[in-house]
Amino acid sequence: MPGLVSVKTPPDAPPLRITVPDEAPHTPIRAQPIRSEPKSNSPATRRPPSPSPSTSRAKPSPDRGSARKKSPPEKNLLNESSLDNPDLGPFLLKLARDTIASGEGPGKALDYALRASKSFEKCAVDGEPSLDLAMSLHVVAAIYCSLGKFEEALPVLERAIKVPEVGKGADHALAAFSGYMQLGDTHSMLGQLDRSIECYKEGLQIQMEALGDNDPRVAETCRYLAEAHVQAMQFDEADNLCKKTLEIHRVHSPPASLEEAADRRLMALICEAKGDYEAALEHLVLASMAMIANGQENEVAAIDVSIGNIYSSLSRFDEAVFSYQKALTVFKSSKGDNHPSVASVFVRLADLYYKTGKLRESRSYCENALRIYAKPVPGTTSEEIASGMTEISAIYELFNEPEEALKLLQKAMKLLEDKPGQHSTVAGIEARMGVMYYMVGRYEVSHSSFESAVAKLRASGERKSAFFGVVLNQMGLACIQLFKIDEAAELFEEAREILEQECGPCHQDTLGVYSNLAATYDAMGRIEDAIEILEYVLKLREEKLGTANPDFDDEKKRLAELLKEAGRSRNKKAKSLENLIDPNSKRTKKETSKKWSAFGFRS
Repeated sequence: MPGLVSVKTPPDAPPLRITVPDEAPHTPIRAQPIRSEPKSNSPATRRPPSPSPSTSRAKPSPDRGSARKKSPPEKNLLNESSLDNPDLGPFLLKLARDTIASGEGPGKALDYALRASKSFEKCAVDGEPSLDLAMSLHVVAAIYCSLGKFEEALPVLERAIKVPEVGKGADHALAAFSGYMQLGDTHSMLGQLDRSIECYKEGLQIQMEALGDNDPRVAETCRYLAEAHVQAMQFDEADNLCKKTLEIHRVHSPPASLEEAADRRLMALICEAKGDYEAALEHLVLASMAMIANGQENEVAAIDVSIGNIYSSLSRFDEAVFSYQKALTVFKSSKGDNHPSVASVFVRLADLYYKTGKLRESRSYCENALRIYAKPVPGTTSEEIASGMTEISAIYELFNEPEEALKLLQKAMKLLEDKPGQHSTVAGIEARMGVMYYMVGRYEVSHSSFESAVAKLRASGERKSAFFGVVLNQMGLACIQLFKIDEAAELFEEAREILEQECGPCHQDTLGVYSNLAATYDAMGRIEDAIEILEYVLKLREEKLGTANPDFDDEKKRLAELLKEAGRSRNKKAKSLENLIDPNSKRTKKETSKKWSAFGFRS
């Protein structure tokens, strides 16, 4: 199954493989999840594992070829007319496993597995398919995934999960669990995170009913699902699952175990995402102690990088430098000077030195990291390089070098665009590029980048996240520059709805969307709507946020201008926005020509 890590976290773990089970027909097909690795500040970086057995094709030896020619009985067994032989299904499934193990390639293995599933279906007793059929379908789906045919794997797995009957015992329950988890992995590789999470939830529920709530295997699945929620930026759900995982491991594992360390690293990731840096630091220190006790030097260094990130967020820069340098020393000695782990620490140091005003040192570390990414050592993945380039581009953006930042983002996107499971990552990069194009005045290209990012985020199930709301707001601003006022209004309305739900009405991002929407309504001639929004915003500021913010005076002037134009005074009792903005409103627009608002838009 794909290891699911934070959108910020470039993993350093080896890729997983979907393996075909050996003899036990009812063992669930499930790989171990990848643990979270040291964090970075990249907005969207995650690395999918290789989901398949080796696709290398071994040359057939003369002996093997001659054996085929001399075995007409096997050829007869594979004939379609003989698929109703009850001995044929297990034989074909074994052939599929042996073919994969021998390295002959997945094509022939797929043929054997398909024939096996047909045989199991034909030989069903009393018309009820056996668990052998479910297992063969799992194998077929795994081979499709190894060929990159994820869309073709989906209907196979959807059929497989209908075969077991959970009420018939543990074997059926575990077969159903396996099917749902594999289906979730396949949706994840297609970037469909919402569907992936739903499948994982179904699998977890079945597993808990079969094994109980406190089984160690349930803890593993809880952490796996928590990582999926982190990937979808659903941090509250991830927090609850990770706490449950910690509770189970406290019961079943010794103190300072590797399992507890992995749980705490994930908890630190969640706490940092929620802005609780002190709690994140506590979890990381405990995880580091556990890794030291287990002699995991490289893992300790990885945690030191995460600790440095927290210190940097807390503006404890000296302690951050010390943590980064400790990690750098270990990585250089254990992995070499040109390993991507070394480059990732260089990026962290570059970001930190920029924050402290040491621009020359910051630029030097960026250049050192880029030299490593330009000539990667064997075993470096495209995802690691793309993640590093994305992070460095953010620093060049701070240097006010947008063109250089854009070049790095384009390289990163090119590395990832054909990789399965990277839809959300590419969408994040496209959104960043949209912002950069907007900054340099290339509004048409900016709009295209945002449009592509929004389409990917909708498909991946992130259409209700705060990040998606922010991207919609930015795309709306690009529309304004292109005089696409109606489209901008629709985007601002959708962004408002999402940000109100995810961040609340008093959040700065939500207030910015209110302001943009009011300006757009003004430009469309919907003066009353614009007035009601601004009255609501001013009421929020007066009652909850205070009037010291400079935006308050600006918004008050804007409202005064609109009220003067409408010929009335301010209504102190602002109406609720609950039903204010109706996309299907029949409200008649003014017959006067559209005009631009006298006030600006907020990014």
